[in-house]
Amino acid sequence: MAQSKQIRYITEKFSNSGTRNEVRKRVVEKFMEEKPGTGKGAKTSKYDYYVETLSEGNRIFLTRPTAPKNGFDFLIRVENTDFNEGAGRKRDNPKHEDITNDLKNKKIENPQMYNELYRLIKQVYECKDIVPSSYQNLSFSTGYPLDLILGVIKWFFIEQDIRYWNYSGRGMFMLSVPKP
Repeated sequence: MAQSKQIRYITEKFSNSGTRNEVRKRVVEKFMEEKPGTGKGAKTSKYDYYVETLSEGNRIFLTRPTAPKNGFDFLIRVENTDFNEGAGRKRDNPKHEDITNDLKNKKIENPQMYNELYRLIKQVYECKDIVPSSYQNLSFSTGYPLDLILGVIKWFFIEQDIRYWNYSGRGMFMLSVPKP
């Protein structure tokens, strides 16, 4: 008799403050609380972690597990957002190039304002929490909202610190962020 698919929804706020190891450890310890599955398909334990609420009310959430080949990993998703931009099947999980392309467009739109955005991205990279008041004066007409950009980038960094800890971790994505 097959079990029905069950996803556990967890709302959790994760601070980005501290060292890379402290941030990574907080997330991994939360994942360690997951109950193991009992098999494949409907017997797999599945989790959605709602980790950020954006100004428009949509949330950034993490889905675990991901495809089996990715091991101890999670998929970053954003409610009510199509990163495929109408080019076929809707995709609520941003790819690195979705964000870097958006940043390139913001830089073209307003290089001076982009300098300030880059400074905020650098703070996220350096494991600092960003408050909305730090970017409320920045307003780009192109692309995704800044809270979405900064929130997704935070989780790209954390994801890379977990997957590629013994390498450069978050440094890999930071290298792709357009410099001012």
